[in-house]
Amino acid sequence: MNATVTQDMSIFTLISSASIPVQLVMAMLLITSFLSWWFIFRKFYTIREETKQSDEFEDIFWKGADLNELYQSVLSARYTTGGMERIFEAGFREFIKHDHRPGSDVSAAMDGTRRAMRATYQREMDRLESQLSFLATVGSVSPYIGLFGTVWGIMNSFRSLSNVTQATISHVAPGIAEALIATAMGLFAAIPAVIAYNRYATDIDRLSTRFESFMEELSNVLQRQANG
Repeated sequence: MNATVTQDMSIFTLISSASIPVQLVMAMLLITSFLSWWFIFRKFYTIREETKQSDEFEDIFWKGADLNELYQSVLSARYTTGGMERIFEAGFREFIKHDHRPGSDVSAAMDGTRRAMRATYQREMDRLESQLSFLATVGSVSPYIGLFGTVWGIMNSFRSLSNVTQATISHVAPGIAEALIATAMGLFAAIPAVIAYNRYATDIDRLSTRFESFMEELSNVLQRQANG
Protein backbone atom coordinates (compact mmCIF):
# COMPACT_ATOMS: atom_id res chain seq x y z
CA MET A 1 0.00 0.00 0.00
CA ASN A 2 2.82 2.42 0.83
CA ALA A 3 4.47 1.66 -2.50
CA THR A 4 1.26 2.62 -4.29
CA VAL A 5 0.99 5.90 -2.41
CA THR A 6 4.63 6.69 -3.13
CA GLN A 7 4.18 5.96 -6.80
CA ASP A 8 1.06 8.13 -7.01
CA MET A 9 2.84 11.00 -5.26
CA SER A 10 5.99 10.88 -7.39
CA ILE A 11 7.00 14.09 -9.12
CA PHE A 12 6.39 12.75 -12.63
CA THR A 13 2.95 11.48 -11.67
CA LEU A 14 2.04 14.82 -10.09
CA ILE A 15 3.21 16.74 -13.15
CA SER A 16 1.39 14.47 -15.60
CA SER A 17 -1.82 14.65 -13.59
CA ALA A 18 -1.70 18.41 -13.11
CA SER A 19 -4.28 20.63 -14.75
CA ILE A 20 -3.52 22.11 -18.17
CA PRO A 21 -2.79 25.66 -16.90
CA VAL A 22 -0.36 24.31 -14.29
CA GLN A 23 1.34 22.11 -16.89
CA LEU A 24 1.70 25.12 -19.20
CA VAL A 25 3.27 27.09 -16.36
CA MET A 26 5.70 24.24 -15.66
CA ALA A 27 6.60 23.92 -19.34
CA MET A 28 7.21 27.66 -19.58
CA LEU A 29 9.44 27.63 -16.51
CA LEU A 30 11.34 24.59 -17.79
CA ILE A 31 12.06 26.24 -21.14
CA THR A 32 12.99 29.49 -19.39
CA SER A 33 15.36 27.62 -17.09
CA PHE A 34 17.13 25.88 -20.01
CA LEU A 35 17.53 29.19 -21.86
CA SER A 36 18.77 30.86 -18.71
CA TRP A 37 21.45 28.23 -18.12
CA TRP A 38 22.49 28.44 -21.78
CA PHE A 39 23.02 32.19 -21.46
CA ILE A 40 24.75 31.77 -18.10
CA PHE A 41 27.39 29.41 -19.51
CA ARG A 42 27.74 31.42 -22.73
CA LYS A 43 28.23 34.69 -20.86
CA PHE A 44 30.70 33.05 -18.48
CA TYR A 45 33.02 32.07 -21.33
CA THR A 46 32.54 35.42 -23.09
CA ILE A 47 33.55 37.45 -20.04
CA ARG A 48 36.42 35.14 -19.18
CA GLU A 49 37.80 35.35 -22.72
CA GLU A 50 37.36 39.13 -22.78
CA THR A 51 39.26 39.52 -19.51
CA LYS A 52 42.06 37.26 -20.75
CA GLN A 53 42.41 39.17 -24.03
CA SER A 54 42.43 42.51 -22.22
CA ASP A 55 45.17 41.31 -19.86
CA GLU A 56 47.32 40.11 -22.77
CA PHE A 57 46.84 43.26 -24.82
CA GLU A 58 47.56 45.63 -21.93
CA ASP A 59 50.70 43.66 -21.14
CA ILE A 60 51.94 44.12 -24.73
CA PHE A 61 50.85 47.76 -24.88
CA TRP A 62 52.60 48.82 -21.69
CA LYS A 63 55.81 47.02 -22.60
CA GLY A 64 56.42 49.86 -25.01
CA ALA A 65 55.47 48.18 -28.26
CA ASP A 66 55.60 50.36 -31.36
CA LEU A 67 52.04 51.59 -31.95
CA ASN A 68 52.23 51.18 -35.73
CA GLU A 69 53.41 47.59 -35.40
CA LEU A 70 50.79 46.93 -32.75
CA TYR A 71 48.11 48.38 -35.03
CA GLN A 72 49.17 46.13 -37.91
CA SER A 73 49.17 43.15 -35.56
CA VAL A 74 45.63 43.93 -34.44
CA LEU A 75 44.49 44.31 -38.06
CA SER A 76 45.92 40.95 -39.03
CA ALA A 77 44.02 39.23 -36.19
CA ARG A 78 40.82 41.30 -36.43
CA TYR A 79 38.41 38.38 -36.02
CA THR A 80 40.08 37.06 -32.86
CA THR A 81 40.68 40.33 -31.04
CA GLY A 82 39.02 41.49 -27.85
CA GLY A 83 37.19 44.67 -27.03
CA MET A 84 40.23 46.61 -25.88
CA GLU A 85 42.09 45.79 -29.09
CA ARG A 86 39.13 46.92 -31.20
CA ILE A 87 39.00 50.18 -29.25
CA PHE A 88 42.70 50.67 -29.92
CA GLU A 89 42.23 49.84 -33.60
CA ALA A 90 39.39 52.34 -34.03
CA GLY A 91 41.20 55.12 -32.18
CA PHE A 92 44.56 54.64 -33.87
CA ARG A 93 42.98 54.38 -37.33
CA GLU A 94 41.23 57.71 -36.82
CA PHE A 95 44.41 59.25 -35.44
CA ILE A 96 46.39 58.16 -38.50
CA LYS A 97 43.80 59.67 -40.83
CA HIS A 98 44.10 63.08 -39.19
CA ASP A 99 47.86 62.82 -38.70
CA HIS A 100 48.45 62.26 -42.42
CA ARG A 101 46.40 65.26 -43.49
CA PRO A 102 48.47 68.34 -44.30
CA GLY A 103 47.94 71.09 -41.75
CA SER A 104 46.00 68.79 -39.47
CA ASP A 105 45.10 70.26 -36.09
CA VAL A 106 46.14 68.17 -33.08
CA SER A 107 42.98 69.08 -31.16
CA ALA A 108 40.73 68.01 -34.04
CA ALA A 109 42.71 64.79 -34.44
CA MET A 110 42.34 63.94 -30.77
CA ASP A 111 38.62 64.76 -30.78
CA GLY A 112 38.08 62.42 -33.73
CA THR A 113 40.18 59.74 -32.07
CA ARG A 114 38.18 59.93 -28.85
CA ARG A 115 34.87 59.81 -30.72
CA ALA A 116 35.98 56.73 -32.65
CA MET A 117 37.09 54.98 -29.47
CA ARG A 118 33.88 55.95 -27.67
CA ALA A 119 31.71 54.56 -30.48
CA THR A 120 33.61 51.26 -30.46
CA TYR A 121 33.45 51.19 -26.67
CA GLN A 122 29.66 51.49 -26.79
CA ARG A 123 29.42 48.62 -29.28
CA GLU A 124 31.64 46.44 -27.11
CA MET A 125 29.57 47.19 -24.01
CA ASP A 126 26.37 46.36 -25.88
CA ARG A 127 27.92 43.05 -26.89
CA LEU A 128 29.03 42.21 -23.35
CA GLU A 129 25.71 43.24 -21.81
CA SER A 130 23.60 41.23 -24.26
CA GLN A 131 21.46 38.54 -22.56
CA LEU A 132 21.86 40.23 -19.17
CA SER A 133 18.40 41.73 -19.48
CA PHE A 134 17.02 38.23 -20.11
CA LEU A 135 18.64 36.93 -16.92
CA ALA A 136 17.27 39.90 -14.98
CA THR A 137 13.78 39.25 -16.34
CA VAL A 138 13.95 35.55 -15.49
CA GLY A 139 15.15 36.33 -11.99
CA SER A 140 12.35 38.78 -11.29
CA VAL A 141 9.41 37.18 -13.12
CA SER A 142 9.89 33.40 -12.70
CA PRO A 143 8.83 33.25 -9.02
CA TYR A 144 5.57 35.01 -9.89
CA ILE A 145 4.90 32.66 -12.79
CA GLY A 146 5.48 29.71 -10.46
CA LEU A 147 3.24 31.34 -7.86
CA PHE A 148 0.48 31.65 -10.45
CA GLY A 149 0.71 27.91 -11.11
CA THR A 150 0.65 27.26 -7.37
CA VAL A 151 -2.43 29.40 -6.78
CA TRP A 152 -4.23 27.77 -9.69
CA GLY A 153 -3.38 24.27 -8.49
CA ILE A 154 -4.47 24.95 -4.91
CA MET A 155 -7.66 26.55 -6.17
CA ASN A 156 -8.48 23.41 -8.18
CA SER A 157 -7.72 21.23 -5.15
CA PHE A 158 -10.24 23.03 -3.00
CA ARG A 159 -12.81 23.13 -5.80
CA SER A 160 -12.61 19.34 -6.00
CA LEU A 161 -13.68 19.15 -2.36
CA SER A 162 -17.16 20.38 -3.28
CA ASN A 163 -17.97 16.91 -4.61
CA VAL A 164 -16.66 15.10 -1.52
CA THR A 165 -18.85 14.51 1.50
CA GLN A 166 -15.94 13.97 3.88
CA ALA A 167 -12.70 15.83 3.10
CA THR A 168 -9.38 14.30 4.12
CA ILE A 169 -5.77 15.21 3.50
CA SER A 170 -5.58 12.54 0.79
CA HIS A 171 -8.08 14.51 -1.30
CA VAL A 172 -6.12 17.75 -1.36
CA ALA A 173 -2.53 16.48 -0.97
CA PRO A 174 -1.91 15.64 -4.66
CA GLY A 175 -3.28 18.98 -5.88
CA ILE A 176 -1.30 20.99 -3.35
CA ALA A 177 1.84 18.97 -4.09
CA GLU A 178 1.59 19.57 -7.84
CA ALA A 179 0.94 23.23 -7.17
CA LEU A 180 4.06 23.54 -5.01
CA ILE A 181 6.13 21.96 -7.79
CA ALA A 182 5.33 25.04 -9.90
CA THR A 183 6.69 27.27 -7.13
CA ALA A 184 9.84 25.15 -6.85
CA MET A 185 10.40 25.32 -10.60
CA GLY A 186 9.96 29.10 -10.52
CA LEU A 187 12.62 29.40 -7.82
CA PHE A 188 14.88 26.93 -9.66
CA ALA A 189 14.75 29.19 -12.72
CA ALA A 190 15.05 32.47 -10.80
CA ILE A 191 17.85 31.86 -8.29
CA PRO A 192 20.66 30.96 -10.75
CA ALA A 193 19.57 33.82 -13.04
CA VAL A 194 19.77 36.37 -10.21
CA ILE A 195 23.16 35.10 -9.03
CA ALA A 196 24.56 35.09 -12.57
CA TYR A 197 23.16 38.54 -13.35
CA ASN A 198 24.74 40.11 -10.26
CA ARG A 199 28.08 38.40 -10.89
CA TYR A 200 28.25 39.23 -14.58
CA ALA A 201 27.06 42.81 -14.10
CA THR A 202 29.95 43.34 -11.67
CA ASP A 203 32.46 41.73 -14.05
CA ILE A 204 31.23 43.86 -16.95
CA ASP A 205 31.47 47.01 -14.84
CA ARG A 206 35.11 46.15 -14.17
CA LEU A 207 35.77 45.67 -17.88
CA SER A 208 33.98 48.94 -18.61
CA THR A 209 36.26 50.76 -16.16
CA ARG A 210 39.32 49.15 -17.76
CA PHE A 211 38.18 50.16 -21.25
CA GLU A 212 37.56 53.76 -20.19
CA SER A 213 40.93 53.98 -18.43
CA PHE A 214 42.65 52.56 -21.50
CA MET A 215 40.95 55.13 -23.77
CA GLU A 216 42.20 57.95 -21.57
CA GLU A 217 45.71 56.52 -21.42
CA LEU A 218 45.83 55.93 -25.18
CA SER A 219 44.60 59.47 -25.80
CA ASN A 220 47.43 60.81 -23.67
CA VAL A 221 50.01 58.67 -25.49
CA LEU A 222 48.74 59.76 -28.93
CA GLN A 223 48.57 63.40 -27.91
CA ARG A 224 52.18 63.33 -26.74
CA GLN A 225 53.15 61.62 -29.99
CA ALA A 226 51.30 64.27 -32.04
CA ASN A 227 52.89 67.15 -30.12
CA GLY A 228 56.30 65.54 -30.28
